Amino acid sequence: MKPWYRPALLAGLVLLAGTGTGSASTSGRVAVVEPTQNLATVFRSHRVFSQPDSRSTSRGLVRAWRPITEGRTVLPVLARRTDGDGIQWVHVRLPGRPNGRTGWILRRSTGASATPWHIVVTTSERRVRVYREGRVVRVFKAIVGKPSTPTPQGEFFVEEAIELPAGAVGAPFALALSARSDVLQSFAGGPGQIGLHGLMNVGGVLGSAASHGCVRLDNDAMRWLVARVGAGAPVTIRR
Repeated sequence: MKPWYRPALLAGLVLLAGTGTGSASTSGRVAVVEPTQNLATVFRSHRVFSQPDSRSTSRGLVRAWRPITEGRTVLPVLARRTDGDGIQWVHVRLPGRPNGRTGWILRRSTGASATPWHIVVTTSERRVRVYREGRVVRVFKAIVGKPSTPTPQGEFFVEEAIELPAGAVGAPFALALSARSDVLQSFAGGPGQIGLHGLMNVGGVLGSAASHGCVRLDNDAMRWLVARVGAGAPVTIRR
């Protein structure tokens, strides 16, 4: 993974950390996830539409590059369709506000792939379960958002994986998610973006609810994750 660090862009992600403690549930609920997730790698900026029709409502633009690492944009694919003119479309999840938004983009100038990885965050348990091909392969204790700034729930995905310098808050690594805080419209100059990140220079007690929305994991857990889970991987956050 290419090391990259842009403090102005990262501020709203890795600084989403607060103080406080909470208790962890151990109910052991396990999600049911699909064995693979189809992905679309975006090779040029695409106009997003509400329907697979260029005459439908525009939902903005999805850029070909991510803002922090400048890596390719990779989006989860929800459906594919060919219109009456033979033009192929893909229905994708989109980053940014409002959380959970989706739209249709032209299939051309995208590349098809798939990932076997799926991350499930259960905030009531303060646990992160990592699935590969639909089966749990790792379970990590986590720090989640405190009650006043909860970790948002929904279906999201990894936008980019970021290697952080040792002196950065949240080092050694972060997975920047498509999720945004439901409470903080901006934070420390950033967009209130939610991420999974490490404990360096921020700390906290694993198994607590203490952050401004991000999910903090043990540093070794983050090293394990970024070595395997890349852009486009689905992330489910639930209570």
